[in-house]
Amino acid sequence: MSPFVPGISVRIEGRGDGPLAGLTFAAKDLFDVAGQPTGGGNPDWARQNPVPTRNAWAVQALLDAGATLIGKTITDEVSLGILGENAFEGTPLNPAAPGHVPGGSSSGSASAVAQGLCDTALGTDTGGSVRVPASFCGLYGIRPTHGRLNLEGMLPQAPTSDTAGWFARDAATFARVSKTLLSEAIPDTLPTRLIIATDAFGFAEPATAAALEPLLRRLMRLIPDTTHELMAPSGLSVWGRAQRVLQPIEAWNTFREWVERDNPRFAFSVAKSLALGSMSSEADRGWAELMRREARGRMRYLLPPGTILAIPTTPFPAPKAGLPLPALTPLRDQILCLCAQGGLAGHPQVSIPGASVEGHPVGLSLIAARGADALLIRTALALEHTA
Repeated sequence: MSPFVPGISVRIEGRGDGPLAGLTFAAKDLFDVAGQPTGGGNPDWARQNPVPTRNAWAVQALLDAGATLIGKTITDEVSLGILGENAFEGTPLNPAAPGHVPGGSSSGSASAVAQGLCDTALGTDTGGSVRVPASFCGLYGIRPTHGRLNLEGMLPQAPTSDTAGWFARDAATFARVSKTLLSEAIPDTLPTRLIIATDAFGFAEPATAAALEPLLRRLMRLIPDTTHELMAPSGLSVWGRAQRVLQPIEAWNTFREWVERDNPRFAFSVAKSLALGSMSSEADRGWAELMRREARGRMRYLLPPGTILAIPTTPFPAPKAGLPLPALTPLRDQILCLCAQGGLAGHPQVSIPGASVEGHPVGLSLIAARGADALLIRTALALEHTA
C-alpha cells in the first residue's frame, strides 16, 4: 500500500541553497499545502472544508531550508489512531515488518521514510503518533517540547497535547532536519546523568525489554552516571487513563461543530472515541487534570537540566495488520501507558532505532527537560557511533 494520499500528487521544489538542499520530504495529511486539500484521513473533512491557500509553517520551513516536498501522506482519521490503519485510505506498508501495522497516526510519513521514498517526513504527535510509528518502523522520530513549534496550518486534535514531529532513517539526517525545525544548533556536550525507568521496562513485554538491553548498555557507556527510578509512582496505567480521558474530550471540542453540522462518515473506532469524549463528565475531566498536574510535577523532578530518562518507546513490536476490533483495544491501551507522559507533561522525546524482536523493530526512547530537545538529538548522534 502506498504511503501517499490517493489521488493527490504534490511536488514543490525547495530553495536550492538552504541547509537541507538535496533532501526530500513528505507531509502528513494534517499539514496544509497551498492549493491542495487537507484531508485529515477522512474524505468528508476534505470535501466539507476549504482548500488552504498557504503552506503550514512546518512545510514552509523545510522548503525554505532547501528540502523538496514530494507528497502528502496517509494518516489515521483526524489523527485519532495509534496503529496506522485507515478504513478509507488503507494501511501503509511497514517495510521493516511486512504484514504488520506501521503505527499511527503518522503512518504514511513513517512508511514513506522507512521505504526510502523520501529522506524525512512530517508527522504529528498527540498521544504517540510519531513515537509509535518510529518504533514500529525502525526510525528516528521526535516529539518536541509541547508548544515549542509553530503549529500554524496543522489540523489540530487535542491542543494541550498536540505537537508536530518528524522521522529519519539515520541520525545525521535526523540532526540536520532537527536543527532547522528547532532553530537551534546541536550542542557538543552530552547529558550528565541517565535515569532508567524501571516501571516502564517492567511494563514492556519481556522480549522487548531484553531486545533494548544492548542499546541501554551503549547509552550507559556514554553516560556513566546512571540510576534507576520509577517514572510514574501512581502507575503507568493511571497516567494512561488520564490521557484517555483528556484527549477525546479535546478532540470532541475540536471537531464538534463539523460533526454536528455535516454528520461525516467515520470508522467505528474513531466515532467511538469522539462519542466518548462528548459524554465525559466534569468529574472525570477534573480527575484527569489533577493527574496531569501530578505527571508534570514528577517529570519536572526527574529531569533537571542535563538529565535524560530512558524508556521503551512501545511495549511490543508492531502488531499484525487487520486484527479484529476486540483485539485492538487492549493493544492501544498498553501503548498509551508508555506514551501518555508526552501528552500529559509535554517533555521532548526521541525514539531511537537499533533493536528488534524476531526481526521486528522496537525503539528506545530518551526524554529530557522541557526545551532540551537538541540535547536528545546530540545523544542520538553519539549513540549511533558507539559500539
